[in-house]
Amino acid sequence: MADSGCKIGEDDEVPGRVKENLCQPCLSKDKETVADKFCSTCNEFQCNDCSNVHNMLAILKNHKLVSVNEANVASISFKMKALDLCDQHQHSFEFFCEDEKKLCCSKCAIVNHRKCHSVVEIEKIAGNIISPISTLGEKLKEAKEAAESVARHIRSSKDQLAEDIKEIHVKIRRMRDEVMEMFADLEDSVNKRAETLKKETLENLTKKQTQNKKDLADVTSCLETIESIFKNGTPVQKYIAEQKMGSNVKEECQSLETVNISFQFDETIKLPPLPVTEYVPGQLKLNFHHQGDVNFANMMMKLTPVSSIDLKKTGDDIDEPFYTGIDFLHDGRLVAVDSKNEKCLVYNEKLVKVGSYRLSYKPLSVVVVSEEEVAITRGDGYNIEFLHVSKCNEVTSRRSLKVKTKYYSICLKDDRQFVVGTYDEPRPVRIVSLTGEEHDFKVNFPNKTYSIDTSDCTYIKSSDKVVITDRDEHTVYIYDIKKGTRVVVKDDKIQEPCGAAVGPSDTILLCCRKTNTIVQISQSGQVLSSYKIDMKMPYKVCVSRDKSFLVVTNNYIGNGKMQKFKIST
Repeated sequence: MADSGCKIGEDDEVPGRVKENLCQPCLSKDKETVADKFCSTCNEFQCNDCSNVHNMLAILKNHKLVSVNEANVASISFKMKALDLCDQHQHSFEFFCEDEKKLCCSKCAIVNHRKCHSVVEIEKIAGNIISPISTLGEKLKEAKEAAESVARHIRSSKDQLAEDIKEIHVKIRRMRDEVMEMFADLEDSVNKRAETLKKETLENLTKKQTQNKKDLADVTSCLETIESIFKNGTPVQKYIAEQKMGSNVKEECQSLETVNISFQFDETIKLPPLPVTEYVPGQLKLNFHHQGDVNFANMMMKLTPVSSIDLKKTGDDIDEPFYTGIDFLHDGRLVAVDSKNEKCLVYNEKLVKVGSYRLSYKPLSVVVVSEEEVAITRGDGYNIEFLHVSKCNEVTSRRSLKVKTKYYSICLKDDRQFVVGTYDEPRPVRIVSLTGEEHDFKVNFPNKTYSIDTSDCTYIKSSDKVVITDRDEHTVYIYDIKKGTRVVVKDDKIQEPCGAAVGPSDTILLCCRKTNTIVQISQSGQVLSSYKIDMKMPYKVCVSRDKSFLVVTNNYIGNGKMQKFKIST
């Protein structure tokens, strides 16, 4: 039905209130007149004067006119036909089960909810719980976004399924080629070894053959002498001749060997008889993962205060300290950068300052690259600076990396690349190598330009996900780089999210400046925990490499703090 021309106020949806339908032809003339009729053919509400035109023109006499009340009832009836019936029993909904949060018809209430404690009539509670149109609209928008997310996920799953099957074929062919190559190498190796054995054996047989020929010649030449000895010799001569002649030949006969060579497969690689389909050397698996299967209770962390310090202006400071970047060194020390006073500082495990280095630029963020090297983004140029932090807490400048984009936050992607958050740039996140090559992720980030200090990013290496905070929109975005999808996280607990870090179980930790809390969320966007801390406007957070300690700083003028917590689950 077309726009009814109703005069809608903020309370128009309250049950029992009569809607004031206005004449639509009059509205087109900037005149507000209460409608008396509804023409279903014209599909509009009309006053008596405008509806009288139907009686004046022959072409309009067949139009169907009804009263406004009849039109409203018909409209309501039409709109509710798909919503007010129970799918199971096709009866109108009359009750609401507050225990199970379900609408019930009379049969549902009796059959399925008789053991529930609170089943109430809808008529009695409808006026108190009906949401305003704006709220319902927001819910529908969220439902639409969820449906679109499901559609994207299904498309991604179908594409991934095709890729997985393709990869199986590739893997089997690769395995076949590797097996064939292995057998080719085996054949070559065995042939070489067999030839070596053959050569060695033939040499020994040739030597024996030569000796045998000599023995045969000696025996033949001595036969005549033996015959003479046996005819004419003494018994002693006969005995010696008998023992001497034939002893060598007899020994050679006793040492004769039969030579053969063969090859036997090791039992671990012996193949079974064909057909191979009955002995498949592998398994085809189809795995499903539901986010609902995740036990969030095991991921929730607890924070126990360990130490706390006030960040005060010292003798060589120009202004009160403002730490815009912090990170843990490999050995548990902490490195921080002070944007206001242009310093890099080192703290020990007890948050005692043990090192300081004056910079020639305004630092923005810091990340530990290796055991004794850190990288710093700067606010006055297109550079990433590298500093050396020794075991003795001495800080020195190492090198400067020229880049083409303004970078604010920075974290490690792997041992060769950074993930960096931008400012004054339409691409919110980029990748920079340790040698200065810059490129983009293969995912469509929103074309939004953040000003400095309004967004932070971090990277979850185990799942290849990028996390972006939007301080002004009170929103956190979690991008799955492999799947090309994202999760949008909005929650009452997330207010002005600033710094972000990867916490225990690869959950995400957020500094929420407006609520003075550290909020923990899962990678699926579930809010797991929220911790009120003794600090106003928390700003940056970092987690130790073993995920056992957390440090947070703030940006509250006149009451700067840095606190350390023990993490437990």
